[in-house]
Amino acid sequence: MLEYILNLDAEIFIFFNEFHSPLFDTIMYWVSHKFFWVPFYMFLVYLLYRHYGLKKAAILTALILITFALTNTLSVEAFKNVFQRLRPSHEPSLEGLVHFVDGYKGGNWGFVSSHASNVFGLATLIALFLSKRIKHIAFWIFLWATVVSYSRIYLGVHYPLDLICGGFLGISIALLIASIAKKLKLISFLTLPQKG
Repeated sequence: MLEYILNLDAEIFIFFNEFHSPLFDTIMYWVSHKFFWVPFYMFLVYLLYRHYGLKKAAILTALILITFALTNTLSVEAFKNVFQRLRPSHEPSLEGLVHFVDGYKGGNWGFVSSHASNVFGLATLIALFLSKRIKHIAFWIFLWATVVSYSRIYLGVHYPLDLICGGFLGISIALLIASIAKKLKLISFLTLPQKG
């Protein structure tokens, strides 16, 4: 059963990875680049400040950083280094079948995707923090996380299952952090009725 799932995962990966063009090579390379999104992250922090004020925004930003640290660390230490599933870019049976961009192949292990766990963890917290105040923010933030995750298939460095499991890891950690923070009354203000 596991072999069937992994083979299906590889087939789905090949299907999506083979759709490429020079224009999208450039776009997806930058979509996947962690420093490309720094202005976007700063804008999200600004939104938190604008809607909650300095003190509350600082608390929320700290929770985001804690979540990011956990998703990034656990995706590597508890998954990649434990399961040691080769990325498609390093899988001998897929040699010659995978499309790469600028020779980028990533590290050896791919399960789970740190990119997916990071962006879905962030998306979950931002949706929790802002969705009641900014209509439809949840849709757009999760769409962004999905596009960033897809870029990893496009670049040939992750299977779909790496991304799905990484996304669930990120969402789970974010919900856990939000739950703990709520019990500690760090974000109890988020449950108050919104005025105006």
